[in-house]
Amino acid sequence: MGWWTRAAARLGIVTGARVGPGGVAAAALLAAVAVARPAQSVELAISCGALGIELRLCTDGVRAWERKTGNRVEVVSTPNSSNERLALYQQLLSAQADDIDVLQIDVVWPGVLASHLVDLSPYLADAAGQHFATIIANNTVDGRLLAMPWWTDAGLLFYRSDLLEKYGRAPPESWPELAETARLVQEGERAAGHPRIWGFVWQGRAYEGLFCNALEWLVGFGGGTVIDAEGHPTIANPGAEAAFAAARSWVGTISPRGVLNYDEEAARGVFQAGHAVFMRNWPYAWALAQGEDSPVRNKVGVAPLPPAEPGGVGAGTLGGWNLAVSRYSRHPAAAADLVRHLTGAAEQKRRAVTAAYNPTIPALYEDADILRANPFYAQLRPILAEAVARPSRIAGRRYARLSSLVWRATHDIVARGVDPGPRLERLAAEIRRLARRSGWGAVQ
Repeated sequence: MGWWTRAAARLGIVTGARVGPGGVAAAALLAAVAVARPAQSVELAISCGALGIELRLCTDGVRAWERKTGNRVEVVSTPNSSNERLALYQQLLSAQADDIDVLQIDVVWPGVLASHLVDLSPYLADAAGQHFATIIANNTVDGRLLAMPWWTDAGLLFYRSDLLEKYGRAPPESWPELAETARLVQEGERAAGHPRIWGFVWQGRAYEGLFCNALEWLVGFGGGTVIDAEGHPTIANPGAEAAFAAARSWVGTISPRGVLNYDEEAARGVFQAGHAVFMRNWPYAWALAQGEDSPVRNKVGVAPLPPAEPGGVGAGTLGGWNLAVSRYSRHPAAAADLVRHLTGAAEQKRRAVTAAYNPTIPALYEDADILRANPFYAQLRPILAEAVARPSRIAGRRYARLSSLVWRATHDIVARGVDPGPRLERLAAEIRRLARRSGWGAVQ
């Protein structure tokens, strides 16, 4: 039985087999790696994102490791959609397929995939201390280091520096100040002949991005992080009610009704076109806003997301991607060495200078070459260091369900005008039922 036949049989991708939508995607992925490989001391496969620059950066890093080690690596592009990519991984790993050795995984997946991933501590414990402690903690499940950070993200506040200067305002130090400044500038600019401008755009569609926004509001208003370290729901509290009530008040006043269907790119499109004063988004938006064809080039500033009151605690949601080694790899030591190379300081510097991928090694935010290429990195390091992680490590394989409960409740409040208090009580009850049925951190 050949490689393709064995892999297809594991996933039920055979003539006449009944497969779901994920099976089609899995077949495409397996076909991409089912190529003849010359005999080498070690042969590996790594999955990378499919976007042009992302795939090219990954491939270039892999080729450098090949030249250094004499090993061969097949680079496999995966779906852009994180949901589709996760489904693909789950099919392969559940079948205990050894076709992919190194997996590019989202920061919220270590708990979801924990039982299928190698503990990297014996291979990379010495390197882990170089990275942001928050990310290493996020990637450690039941004492096992399941992934190494590759690049990171955190929610940021983008603002029109020219408009704030025009109206004599500084970057806001609280959510109420943001709303006040947004309203002031919005009204002033509309009166001056810019009727399409809005004060604040963000990700309000009912999806994972709304959970990220909601978590930032919760932290800023002292409303906790949905569940505590033991997995008990903490969402029903006065701080959380105030956070969601504030967000609801923005819709139709300083944020367009359409924000309730915005994802990251929709929000960026409005802001970069010059039609918003403030925007919540990920760091990637800065380089695009500074592009030569951008209407807001050299008119954009970056600041931390604010707290409810000046001097309080605000935080951006932790994002980013990591590299993990499949438990079913035939060459875990070599795969871990590839992970060491790709997540090391030299490779992270190359990616930061070339394409503004945010390093996960704090020391690189003081590197002159990186700061020359990305001046806003000087502001970014403390934001990334204090980013708040989503509760994926605690929820484990049920994280996706937990997330959907939260963003559905959030959307009910901000989009449908549901009263925050009773809705958050109901959400807490839903979370308790979910925890009872599955047990937090239980991964199979």
